[in-house]
Amino acid sequence: MNENFDVLNRYLFEQLHVRGEVVQLKQSFDDIIGSHDYPVEVTQLLGELLAATCLLTATLKFEGEISVQLQGDGPVAFAVINGNHKQQMRGVAQVNGPILRKSLTDLVGKATMVITIMPKQGEKYQGIVALEGETLSECLEHYFATSEQLATRIWLSVDAEKRLAAGMLLQVLPDSDDKEQQLSDFEHISHLTATVKDEELFNLDAEQLLHRLYHQEKVRVFEPQAVSFQCSCSEDKCLAAITSLSRQEIEDHIEEYMSFDMTCDYCQKTYHFDRQKLQPLLNPQSQH
Repeated sequence: MNENFDVLNRYLFEQLHVRGEVVQLKQSFDDIIGSHDYPVEVTQLLGELLAATCLLTATLKFEGEISVQLQGDGPVAFAVINGNHKQQMRGVAQVNGPILRKSLTDLVGKATMVITIMPKQGEKYQGIVALEGETLSECLEHYFATSEQLATRIWLSVDAEKRLAAGMLLQVLPDSDDKEQQLSDFEHISHLTATVKDEELFNLDAEQLLHRLYHQEKVRVFEPQAVSFQCSCSEDKCLAAITSLSRQEIEDHIEEYMSFDMTCDYCQKTYHFDRQKLQPLLNPQSQH
């Protein structure tokens, strides 16, 4: 088995107008789903969403965050993966009913995909598209075609039992005025990439995989980037949420429950606040 998991590799073809990415995930995927008891179909969906978000995050050319969320009226009310330019990922899904079948439509029902990009500098951007494809890959390709107007192909693979996720992305490089040649190059590389098998994505490292797919092309591979699970919850953020309540509401809650216990949806860590910890908020002199 490939031991070089939790790594994203970017590459481009030196004589063609195409760039690509490949990501292979194990520990980061396990960390995201490990503290939850998801049905296997939801684990599969989150794995695809995680690989896809890693690939999309790597297309950003600035420091910031990205969120890819599915929300619909199916048994999976929503599923979301948040990531940043450092490939630090977290994710969660909400399951509201029994799952009878495995297709994307069966899971999320009539749904939309919301992609939110939050650069450290500059304005937030949000793209919303209806989920019209049979697979998440098709839906993302449709998003790029309509929102970015950039030819893009995406392949996603997940082994829910072994908790392995992987994905590949190809994009045309609009680096010349010869649109016909750009699309010809893109179609050629797409046909080669479409031969990739799940077992290759899970068992070959990036160098072996790219050689298997593109051994007749000149491929330049850039420095790999590590992918990890990173939750952004903290005691300070919980306190900030409690601070939004009035002093009387805090007093009433403590009187009834003895404390505030707040559990992070993403990592399931619980933060405990008793009266002593909340005393600064209960002090009549405090400002909040």
